[in-house]
Amino acid sequence: MSRSPAPKRPPASARPWASVPRSPLRRFLDRRRRTLAAVLLCLAAGAAVHELTPPSAAMAPVAVAARDLAGGATVSGGDLRVARLPADAVPQGASSDPSRLVGQRLAGPVRGGEAITDAGLVGPGLLAGTAQGTAAVPVRVADPASLQLLRPGQLVDVMLAADAGGPGTGTTLAAQVPVLWAGAPGGAGSAGPWLGSQDAEGLLVVAARPDQALRVAGASARGKVFFTLVEAGPR
Repeated sequence: MSRSPAPKRPPASARPWASVPRSPLRRFLDRRRRTLAAVLLCLAAGAAVHELTPPSAAMAPVAVAARDLAGGATVSGGDLRVARLPADAVPQGASSDPSRLVGQRLAGPVRGGEAITDAGLVGPGLLAGTAQGTAAVPVRVADPASLQLLRPGQLVDVMLAADAGGPGTGTTLAAQVPVLWAGAPGGAGSAGPWLGSQDAEGLLVVAARPDQALRVAGASARGKVFFTLVEAGPR
């Protein structure tokens, strides 16, 4: 009895249910699809963060106080250091060269890390932001110890008492003028080139309008000068 021949298998193209041999690249991609998906997700997140992050701001050097400094102190090299700040955050009137500030006198206290500007020094910068025509007028008061009560920005009435009279018998030379600087007792001997070589103790510098400046200037030669603290009000 003869055996019938086995039926021939149809070609793979005719067998849709048969698996097609995969290329090595396809096999690699199939095995690593989860890893590749995670990598692509990280790349997309990184690109989004990069697009949303603003460009780094340009940095600029600026001289700042190396520690807390007292008002009226003369600045030395050890009082300063150079910090780098975003260029658009550097205050107007700040210096990038600490040597330009050495020897200058502080008009008020300065915190460590704070940029020192011309408005914080005894000099023309004290008038920054004042009305046009405002003058910085120095006057020597009869009671230097009273200057310890003052801070830059406080308002005072400057009064003149003729001869031996006290402030209650005097006349008002200037009302509600802002204090720019006060040379309290115990300070250094010179107020810097802006005020010449004159002893700073007992010296009060106020911001005065032209008409007030004429009355205040040289008042200490006409009698005893006093001041009273006042609150802000209509001027």
